[in-house]
Amino acid sequence: MKILILGAGQVGASAAYHLSREESNEVTVVDKRADVLRELQDRLDIRTVVGHAAYPEVLERAGANDVDIVVALTDADETNMIACQVAYTMFHTPTKIARIRSAEYMNSKDLFSQDAIPVDVRISPEQLVCEYIEQLILYPGASQVLDFADGRIRLVGARADRDGLLVGQRIATLKEHIPNSEARIAAIYRNGKPLVPDGDTVIQENDEVFFISDRKDIRVFMSEMRRLEDPVRRVVIAGGGNIGVRLALALEHTNQVKLIERNPERARHISEQLNKAIVLVGDAADEELLLEENIDSVDVFCALTNSEEANILSSMLAKRLGAHKVMALINRVSYVDLVEASSIDIAISPQQITIGSLLAHVRRGDVVKVHSLRRGAAEAIEAIAHGSPEESRVVGRAIEDINLPKGASIVALVRNDQVIIAHHDTVVERDDHVILFLTDRRKIESLEKLFQVGVSFV
Repeated sequence: MKILILGAGQVGASAAYHLSREESNEVTVVDKRADVLRELQDRLDIRTVVGHAAYPEVLERAGANDVDIVVALTDADETNMIACQVAYTMFHTPTKIARIRSAEYMNSKDLFSQDAIPVDVRISPEQLVCEYIEQLILYPGASQVLDFADGRIRLVGARADRDGLLVGQRIATLKEHIPNSEARIAAIYRNGKPLVPDGDTVIQENDEVFFISDRKDIRVFMSEMRRLEDPVRRVVIAGGGNIGVRLALALEHTNQVKLIERNPERARHISEQLNKAIVLVGDAADEELLLEENIDSVDVFCALTNSEEANILSSMLAKRLGAHKVMALINRVSYVDLVEASSIDIAISPQQITIGSLLAHVRRGDVVKVHSLRRGAAEAIEAIAHGSPEESRVVGRAIEDINLPKGASIVALVRNDQVIIAHHDTVVERDDHVILFLTDRRKIESLEKLFQVGVSFV
Protein backbone atom coordinates (compact mmCIF):
# COMPACT_ATOMS: atom_id res chain seq x y z
CA MET A 1 0.00 0.00 0.00
CA LYS A 2 1.29 3.47 -0.91
CA ILE A 3 0.90 5.90 1.99
CA LEU A 4 1.67 9.63 2.01
CA ILE A 5 2.20 11.15 5.47
CA LEU A 6 2.09 14.94 5.75
CA GLY A 7 3.97 16.27 8.78
CA ALA A 8 7.00 14.78 10.54
CA GLY A 9 6.20 15.90 14.08
CA GLN A 10 5.76 13.47 16.95
CA VAL A 11 2.53 11.97 15.60
CA GLY A 12 3.72 11.92 11.97
CA ALA A 13 7.09 10.37 12.85
CA SER A 14 5.36 7.72 14.97
CA ALA A 15 2.99 6.90 12.10
CA ALA A 16 5.91 6.65 9.67
CA TYR A 17 7.73 4.31 12.05
CA HIS A 18 4.81 1.92 12.50
CA LEU A 19 3.63 1.92 8.89
CA SER A 20 7.07 1.58 7.28
CA ARG A 21 7.87 -1.51 9.38
CA GLU A 22 5.35 -3.48 7.31
CA GLU A 23 6.94 -4.75 4.12
CA SER A 24 3.83 -4.24 2.00
CA ASN A 25 3.76 -0.47 2.68
CA GLU A 26 5.59 2.24 0.71
CA VAL A 27 5.73 5.35 2.88
CA THR A 28 6.53 8.93 1.83
CA VAL A 29 6.77 11.76 4.38
CA VAL A 30 6.42 15.49 3.61
CA ASP A 31 7.63 18.25 5.93
CA LYS A 32 9.09 21.76 5.65
CA ARG A 33 12.06 20.87 7.89
CA ALA A 34 14.81 19.20 5.88
CA ASP A 35 16.84 18.32 8.98
CA VAL A 36 13.92 16.48 10.58
CA LEU A 37 13.33 14.51 7.38
CA ARG A 38 17.01 13.58 7.12
CA GLU A 39 16.98 12.24 10.66
CA LEU A 40 13.81 10.27 9.93
CA GLN A 41 15.21 8.84 6.70
CA ASP A 42 18.36 7.71 8.50
CA ARG A 43 16.23 5.55 10.81
CA LEU A 44 13.45 4.34 8.50
CA ASP A 45 13.08 2.89 5.02
CA ILE A 46 10.98 5.76 3.67
CA ARG A 47 11.02 8.44 0.97
CA THR A 48 10.95 12.10 2.03
CA VAL A 49 9.96 15.34 0.30
CA VAL A 50 10.73 18.84 1.62
CA GLY A 51 7.92 21.36 1.24
CA HIS A 52 4.59 22.73 2.45
CA ALA A 53 2.14 19.87 3.02
CA ALA A 54 -0.84 21.56 1.31
CA TYR A 55 0.88 22.92 -1.82
CA PRO A 56 -0.25 21.10 -5.00
CA GLU A 57 3.28 21.09 -6.45
CA VAL A 58 4.70 19.52 -3.28
CA LEU A 59 2.00 16.86 -3.19
CA GLU A 60 2.64 16.08 -6.84
CA ARG A 61 6.38 15.64 -6.16
CA ALA A 62 5.47 13.36 -3.27
CA GLY A 63 3.48 11.12 -5.62
CA ALA A 64 -0.03 12.04 -4.49
CA ASN A 65 -1.43 11.00 -7.89
CA ASP A 66 -0.47 7.39 -7.16
CA VAL A 67 -1.06 6.86 -3.42
CA ASP A 68 -3.78 4.88 -1.71
CA ILE A 69 -3.96 7.00 1.45
CA VAL A 70 -3.04 10.56 2.43
CA VAL A 71 -2.55 11.02 6.18
CA ALA A 72 -2.36 14.73 7.10
CA LEU A 73 -0.75 15.00 10.55
CA THR A 74 0.74 18.50 10.68
CA ASP A 75 0.20 20.68 13.76
CA ALA A 76 -2.22 22.96 11.87
CA ASP A 77 -5.82 21.80 11.37
CA GLU A 78 -6.27 24.16 8.43
CA THR A 79 -3.20 22.79 6.63
CA ASN A 80 -4.46 19.24 7.11
CA MET A 81 -7.91 20.06 5.80
CA ILE A 82 -6.62 21.95 2.75
CA ALA A 83 -4.15 19.14 1.99
CA CYS A 84 -7.04 16.64 1.92
CA GLN A 85 -9.00 19.00 -0.32
CA VAL A 86 -6.10 19.28 -2.77
CA ALA A 87 -5.51 15.52 -2.70
CA TYR A 88 -9.18 14.90 -3.52
CA THR A 89 -9.63 17.62 -6.14
CA MET A 90 -6.36 17.30 -8.05
CA PHE A 91 -5.22 13.73 -7.46
CA HIS A 92 -8.44 11.80 -6.65
CA THR A 93 -6.80 10.14 -3.64
CA PRO A 94 -9.10 7.30 -2.45
CA THR A 95 -8.69 7.72 1.33
CA LYS A 96 -7.92 10.94 3.18
CA ILE A 97 -7.20 11.03 6.92
CA ALA A 98 -6.67 14.30 8.80
CA ARG A 99 -5.53 15.19 12.28
CA ILE A 100 -8.05 17.71 13.68
CA ARG A 101 -7.16 19.18 17.07
CA SER A 102 -9.85 21.84 17.43
CA ALA A 103 -13.11 20.75 19.02
CA GLU A 104 -14.88 23.44 16.99
CA TYR A 105 -13.96 21.62 13.79
CA MET A 106 -14.43 18.11 15.18
CA ASN A 107 -17.96 18.82 16.40
CA SER A 108 -19.16 20.33 13.12
CA LYS A 109 -21.70 17.98 11.50
CA ASP A 110 -21.78 19.38 7.97
CA LEU A 111 -18.17 20.45 7.47
CA PHE A 112 -16.69 17.13 6.38
CA SER A 113 -18.11 15.39 3.31
CA GLN A 114 -17.19 14.87 -0.33
CA ASP A 115 -19.26 17.94 -1.18
CA ALA A 116 -17.58 20.10 1.49
CA ILE A 117 -14.13 19.30 2.95
CA PRO A 118 -13.37 15.74 1.74
CA VAL A 119 -11.86 14.20 4.88
CA ASP A 120 -12.82 10.53 5.20
CA VAL A 121 -11.44 10.01 8.71
CA ARG A 122 -10.80 12.62 11.40
CA ILE A 123 -8.31 11.85 14.15
CA SER A 124 -7.98 13.95 17.29
CA PRO A 125 -5.04 12.71 19.39
CA GLU A 126 -6.15 15.01 22.21
CA GLN A 127 -9.65 13.50 22.27
CA LEU A 128 -8.29 9.94 22.05
CA VAL A 129 -5.90 10.54 24.97
CA CYS A 130 -8.68 12.13 27.02
CA GLU A 131 -10.98 9.12 26.46
CA TYR A 132 -8.11 6.76 27.32
CA ILE A 133 -7.50 8.50 30.66
CA GLU A 134 -11.23 8.56 31.42
CA GLN A 135 -11.34 4.75 31.13
CA LEU A 136 -8.36 4.39 33.47
CA ILE A 137 -10.11 6.58 36.03
CA LEU A 138 -13.36 4.64 35.61
CA TYR A 139 -11.56 1.34 36.29
CA PRO A 140 -8.99 1.98 39.05
CA GLY A 141 -6.22 -0.59 39.00
CA ALA A 142 -6.27 -1.07 35.22
CA SER A 143 -3.21 -0.14 33.17
CA GLN A 144 -5.15 -0.14 29.89
CA VAL A 145 -8.84 -0.27 29.00
CA LEU A 146 -9.63 -0.72 25.30
CA ASP A 147 -13.05 -0.70 23.64
CA PHE A 148 -14.29 -3.02 20.90
CA ALA A 149 -17.64 -3.36 19.13
CA ASP A 150 -18.76 0.15 20.11
CA GLY A 151 -17.93 -0.46 23.77
CA ARG A 152 -19.89 -3.70 24.20
CA ILE A 153 -16.70 -5.59 25.01
CA ARG A 154 -13.43 -4.38 26.53
CA LEU A 155 -9.86 -5.57 26.73
CA VAL A 156 -8.31 -4.70 30.09
CA GLY A 157 -4.69 -4.83 31.20
CA ALA A 158 -4.00 -5.15 34.92
CA ARG A 159 -0.96 -5.92 37.05
CA ALA A 160 -1.51 -9.00 39.22
CA ASP A 161 -0.77 -8.45 42.89
CA ARG A 162 -0.67 -10.74 45.90
CA ASP A 163 -4.24 -9.84 46.90
CA GLY A 164 -5.71 -11.10 43.61
CA LEU A 165 -7.88 -14.19 44.05
CA LEU A 166 -6.40 -15.91 40.98
CA VAL A 167 -2.75 -15.16 41.79
CA GLY A 168 -0.85 -18.39 42.40
CA GLN A 169 -3.58 -20.49 40.81
CA ARG A 170 -4.19 -22.09 37.39
CA ILE A 171 -6.25 -20.09 34.91
CA ALA A 172 -8.64 -23.06 34.62
CA THR A 173 -9.91 -22.29 38.14
CA LEU A 174 -11.32 -18.96 36.93
CA LYS A 175 -14.65 -20.63 36.08
CA GLU A 176 -14.89 -21.99 39.62
CA HIS A 177 -14.38 -18.49 41.08
CA ILE A 178 -16.94 -16.79 38.85
CA PRO A 179 -19.35 -19.42 37.53
CA ASN A 180 -21.98 -17.05 36.12
CA SER A 181 -19.72 -14.84 34.03
CA GLU A 182 -17.26 -15.36 31.23
CA ALA A 183 -13.96 -13.78 30.38
CA ARG A 184 -10.87 -14.82 28.49
CA ILE A 185 -7.26 -14.13 29.42
CA ALA A 186 -5.80 -13.03 26.10
CA ALA A 187 -2.14 -12.68 27.05
CA ILE A 188 0.24 -12.51 29.98
CA TYR A 189 3.47 -10.52 30.08
CA ARG A 190 5.98 -11.81 32.62
CA ASN A 191 9.19 -9.84 33.05
CA GLY A 192 8.33 -8.03 29.83
CA LYS A 193 8.01 -11.20 27.74
CA PRO A 194 4.72 -12.54 26.33
CA LEU A 195 3.17 -15.85 27.33
CA VAL A 196 0.32 -17.48 25.43
CA PRO A 197 -1.79 -18.74 28.33
CA ASP A 198 -3.72 -21.98 28.59
CA GLY A 199 -5.73 -23.54 31.39
CA ASP A 200 -2.63 -24.82 33.19
CA THR A 201 -0.85 -21.43 33.24
CA VAL A 202 -0.37 -20.13 36.79
CA ILE A 203 -0.81 -16.37 37.35
CA GLN A 204 2.15 -14.94 39.26
CA GLU A 205 2.50 -11.73 41.22
CA ASN A 206 3.54 -8.78 38.99
CA ASP A 207 2.32 -10.47 35.79
CA GLU A 208 0.70 -7.99 33.41
CA VAL A 209 -2.53 -9.75 32.46
CA PHE A 210 -4.73 -8.78 29.51
CA PHE A 211 -8.28 -10.13 29.73
CA ILE A 212 -11.38 -9.53 27.65
CA SER A 213 -14.95 -9.50 28.92
CA ASP A 214 -18.34 -7.91 28.57
CA ARG A 215 -18.06 -4.42 30.06
CA LYS A 216 -20.51 -5.25 32.87
CA ASP A 217 -18.17 -7.98 34.16
CA ILE A 218 -14.90 -6.02 34.19
CA ARG A 219 -14.84 -5.19 37.89
CA VAL A 220 -15.55 -8.81 38.85
CA PHE A 221 -12.58 -10.04 36.84
CA MET A 222 -10.36 -7.21 38.04
CA SER A 223 -10.81 -8.59 41.56
CA GLU A 224 -9.30 -11.88 40.36
CA MET A 225 -6.04 -10.07 39.52
CA ARG A 226 -5.76 -7.55 42.33
CA ARG A 227 -7.57 -6.06 45.29
CA LEU A 228 -10.31 -3.78 44.01
CA GLU A 229 -9.57 -0.11 44.53
CA ASP A 230 -12.11 2.43 45.69
CA PRO A 231 -13.80 4.57 43.00
CA VAL A 232 -11.89 7.74 42.10
CA ARG A 233 -13.30 10.88 43.73
CA ARG A 234 -10.63 13.58 43.70
CA VAL A 235 -8.59 14.34 40.57
CA VAL A 236 -5.85 16.95 40.10
CA ILE A 237 -4.86 17.82 36.51
CA ALA A 238 -1.54 19.55 35.84
CA GLY A 239 -1.61 21.49 32.58
CA GLY A 240 -4.34 23.53 30.94
CA GLY A 241 -3.69 22.53 27.33
CA ASN A 242 -6.21 20.87 25.03
CA ILE A 243 -5.97 17.49 26.78
CA GLY A 244 -6.13 18.92 30.30
CA VAL A 245 -9.19 21.04 29.57
CA ARG A 246 -11.01 18.23 27.75
CA LEU A 247 -10.37 15.89 30.66
CA ALA A 248 -11.57 18.45 33.20
CA LEU A 249 -14.76 18.98 31.20
CA ALA A 250 -15.32 15.22 30.98
CA LEU A 251 -14.79 14.59 34.71
CA GLU A 252 -16.07 17.67 36.50
CA HIS A 253 -19.68 16.47 36.85
CA THR A 254 -18.72 13.09 38.39
CA ASN A 255 -15.51 13.94 40.26
CA GLN A 256 -13.95 16.71 42.34
CA VAL A 257 -11.54 18.23 39.82
CA LYS A 258 -8.78 20.80 40.25
CA LEU A 259 -6.70 21.99 37.30
CA ILE A 260 -3.31 23.69 37.75
CA GLU A 261 -2.17 26.11 35.03
CA ARG A 262 0.91 28.31 35.38
CA ASN A 263 -0.17 30.99 32.84
CA PRO A 264 -2.61 33.40 34.57
CA GLU A 265 -4.28 34.51 31.33
CA ARG A 266 -4.75 30.94 30.15
CA ALA A 267 -6.05 29.96 33.60
CA ARG A 268 -8.65 32.73 33.45
CA HIS A 269 -9.76 31.56 30.00
CA ILE A 270 -10.05 27.95 31.20
CA SER A 271 -12.09 28.93 34.26
CA GLU A 272 -14.69 30.45 31.93
CA GLN A 273 -15.00 27.15 30.04
CA LEU A 274 -15.41 24.95 33.11
CA ASN A 275 -18.52 24.75 35.27
CA LYS A 276 -17.54 22.94 38.47
CA ALA A 277 -13.80 22.30 38.29
CA ILE A 278 -11.51 24.63 40.23
CA VAL A 279 -8.67 26.30 38.29
CA LEU A 280 -5.48 27.15 40.20
CA VAL A 281 -2.70 29.42 38.96
CA GLY A 282 0.72 27.97 39.76
CA ASP A 283 3.41 25.42 39.03
CA ALA A 284 2.38 21.78 39.44
CA ALA A 285 5.93 21.00 40.60
CA ASP A 286 5.63 23.50 43.47
CA GLU A 287 5.69 21.47 46.68
CA GLU A 288 3.99 24.19 48.74
CA LEU A 289 1.09 24.45 46.27
CA LEU A 290 0.54 20.68 46.26
CA LEU A 291 0.62 20.54 50.06
CA GLU A 292 -1.84 23.45 50.30
CA GLU A 293 -4.22 21.53 48.00
CA ASN A 294 -3.99 18.40 50.19
CA ILE A 295 -2.28 16.27 47.57
CA ASP A 296 -2.13 13.38 50.05
CA SER A 297 -5.91 12.94 49.76
CA VAL A 298 -5.97 13.02 45.93
CA ASP A 299 -6.97 9.77 44.20
CA VAL A 300 -5.42 10.55 40.80
CA PHE A 301 -2.84 13.15 39.75
CA CYS A 302 -2.59 13.60 35.96
CA ALA A 303 0.40 15.52 34.59
CA LEU A 304 -0.62 16.61 31.07
CA THR A 305 1.57 19.62 30.25
CA ASN A 306 3.47 20.03 26.97
CA SER A 307 6.76 19.26 28.76
CA GLU A 308 7.34 15.59 29.51
CA GLU A 309 10.17 16.49 31.89
CA ALA A 310 7.76 18.67 33.87
CA ASN A 311 5.20 15.85 33.80
CA ILE A 312 7.70 13.34 35.15
CA LEU A 313 8.96 15.62 37.92
CA SER A 314 5.53 16.83 39.08
CA SER A 315 4.16 13.25 39.08
CA MET A 316 7.07 11.95 41.12
CA LEU A 317 6.68 14.82 43.57
CA ALA A 318 2.91 14.26 43.87
CA LYS A 319 3.49 10.56 44.53
CA ARG A 320 6.10 11.30 47.19
CA LEU A 321 3.69 13.72 48.87
CA GLY A 322 0.98 11.08 49.10
CA ALA A 323 -1.13 11.09 45.91
CA HIS A 324 -2.66 7.63 45.59
CA LYS A 325 -2.01 7.22 41.84
CA VAL A 326 -0.09 9.39 39.37
CA MET A 327 -0.16 9.46 35.56
CA ALA A 328 2.22 11.32 33.28
CA LEU A 329 1.96 12.20 29.59
CA ILE A 330 5.17 10.99 27.93
CA ASN A 331 5.92 11.68 24.26
CA ARG A 332 9.20 9.78 23.96
CA VAL A 333 8.47 6.09 23.74
CA SER A 334 11.95 5.29 25.07
CA TYR A 335 11.02 7.02 28.35
CA VAL A 336 7.88 4.99 28.99
CA ASP A 337 9.46 1.83 30.44
CA LEU A 338 11.91 3.90 32.50
CA VAL A 339 9.13 6.01 33.95
CA GLU A 340 6.83 3.10 34.81
CA ALA A 341 9.73 1.41 36.60
CA SER A 342 9.92 4.41 38.94
CA SER A 343 7.27 5.87 41.22
CA ILE A 344 4.95 6.83 38.33
CA ASP A 345 2.02 4.43 38.03
CA ILE A 346 1.01 4.95 34.39
CA ALA A 347 2.90 6.57 31.51
CA ILE A 348 0.52 7.77 28.81
CA SER A 349 1.90 7.69 25.26
CA PRO A 350 -0.16 9.78 22.80
CA GLN A 351 1.61 8.13 19.85
CA GLN A 352 0.65 4.63 20.93
CA ILE A 353 -2.95 5.67 21.57
CA THR A 354 -3.25 7.50 18.23
CA ILE A 355 -1.53 4.99 15.96
CA GLY A 356 -4.34 2.45 16.33
CA SER A 357 -6.78 4.85 14.65
CA LEU A 358 -4.47 5.00 11.64
CA LEU A 359 -3.69 1.29 11.50
CA ALA A 360 -7.38 0.39 11.28
CA HIS A 361 -7.51 2.16 7.91
CA VAL A 362 -4.44 0.59 6.35
CA ARG A 363 -5.10 -3.01 7.33
CA ARG A 364 -6.24 -5.37 4.57
CA GLY A 365 -9.48 -7.20 5.18
CA ASP A 366 -12.36 -5.47 6.97
CA VAL A 367 -10.51 -4.28 10.08
CA VAL A 368 -12.59 -1.79 12.05
CA LYS A 369 -10.42 -1.22 15.12
CA VAL A 370 -6.77 -1.60 16.08
CA HIS A 371 -5.16 -0.94 19.45
CA SER A 372 -1.37 -0.79 19.62
CA LEU A 373 0.02 -2.39 22.79
CA ARG A 374 3.36 -2.88 24.51
CA ARG A 375 5.02 0.08 22.73
CA GLY A 376 3.87 -1.20 19.34
CA ALA A 377 5.13 -4.78 19.79
CA ALA A 378 1.60 -6.23 20.10
CA GLU A 379 -1.82 -5.41 18.71
CA ALA A 380 -5.44 -6.05 19.58
CA ILE A 381 -7.62 -6.11 16.48
CA GLU A 382 -11.32 -6.15 15.65
CA ALA A 383 -12.03 -7.60 12.19
CA ILE A 384 -15.29 -8.54 10.47
CA ALA A 385 -15.57 -12.01 8.96
CA HIS A 386 -17.01 -11.86 5.43
CA GLY A 387 -17.86 -14.38 2.74
CA SER A 388 -19.08 -17.95 2.67
CA PRO A 389 -17.11 -20.97 3.95
CA GLU A 390 -15.93 -21.49 0.35
CA GLU A 391 -14.60 -17.93 0.11
CA SER A 392 -13.21 -17.36 3.60
CA ARG A 393 -10.49 -18.94 5.72
CA VAL A 394 -12.43 -18.24 8.94
CA VAL A 395 -16.20 -18.32 8.25
CA GLY A 396 -17.81 -21.65 9.12
CA ARG A 397 -14.71 -22.90 10.94
CA ALA A 398 -14.13 -23.70 14.57
CA ILE A 399 -11.35 -21.61 16.11
CA GLU A 400 -9.15 -24.70 16.60
CA ASP A 401 -9.32 -25.30 12.83
CA ILE A 402 -8.27 -21.75 11.82
CA ASN A 403 -4.62 -21.49 10.82
CA LEU A 404 -3.66 -18.57 13.05
CA PRO A 405 -0.05 -17.34 12.98
CA LYS A 406 2.08 -18.05 16.05
CA GLY A 407 1.33 -15.60 18.86
CA ALA A 408 -2.18 -14.81 17.57
CA SER A 409 -5.38 -15.83 19.32
CA ILE A 410 -9.08 -15.21 18.78
CA VAL A 411 -10.37 -14.13 22.19
CA ALA A 412 -13.98 -13.10 21.55
CA LEU A 413 -16.73 -12.69 18.96
CA VAL A 414 -19.53 -10.15 18.81
CA ARG A 415 -22.54 -11.48 16.90
CA ASN A 416 -25.26 -8.88 16.50
CA ASP A 417 -25.59 -7.71 20.15
CA GLN A 418 -24.29 -10.95 21.67
CA VAL A 419 -20.81 -11.12 23.20
CA ILE A 420 -19.28 -14.60 22.82
CA ILE A 421 -16.07 -15.43 24.69
CA ALA A 422 -14.08 -17.66 22.34
CA HIS A 423 -13.30 -21.33 23.04
CA HIS A 424 -11.53 -23.87 20.86
CA ASP A 425 -14.82 -25.20 19.42
CA THR A 426 -16.49 -21.81 18.84
CA VAL A 427 -17.50 -21.50 15.17
CA VAL A 428 -17.05 -18.16 13.39
CA GLU A 429 -20.09 -17.06 11.40
CA ARG A 430 -20.46 -14.57 8.59
CA ASP A 431 -20.47 -10.90 9.74
CA ASP A 432 -19.11 -11.77 13.20
CA HIS A 433 -16.86 -9.12 14.72
CA VAL A 434 -13.77 -11.12 15.64
CA ILE A 435 -11.50 -9.81 18.42
CA LEU A 436 -7.89 -10.99 18.14
CA PHE A 437 -4.76 -10.51 20.22
CA LEU A 438 -1.40 -10.62 18.45
CA THR A 439 1.72 -10.70 20.63
CA ASP A 440 4.07 -10.33 17.63
CA ARG A 441 2.90 -7.65 15.21
CA ARG A 442 5.42 -8.86 12.62
CA LYS A 443 2.87 -11.59 11.87
CA ILE A 444 0.19 -9.04 10.97
CA GLU A 445 0.26 -9.76 7.21
CA SER A 446 -0.49 -13.45 7.79
CA LEU A 447 -3.38 -12.42 10.01
CA GLU A 448 -4.73 -9.96 7.44
CA LYS A 449 -4.83 -12.66 4.76
CA LEU A 450 -7.17 -14.76 6.91
CA PHE A 451 -9.83 -12.06 6.69
CA GLN A 452 -9.53 -11.41 2.96
CA VAL A 453 -12.25 -13.01 0.86
CA GLY A 454 -11.04 -15.12 -2.07
CA VAL A 455 -12.64 -17.07 -4.90
CA SER A 456 -12.13 -20.38 -3.09
CA PHE A 457 -10.10 -21.41 -0.07
CA VAL A 458 -11.54 -24.91 0.22
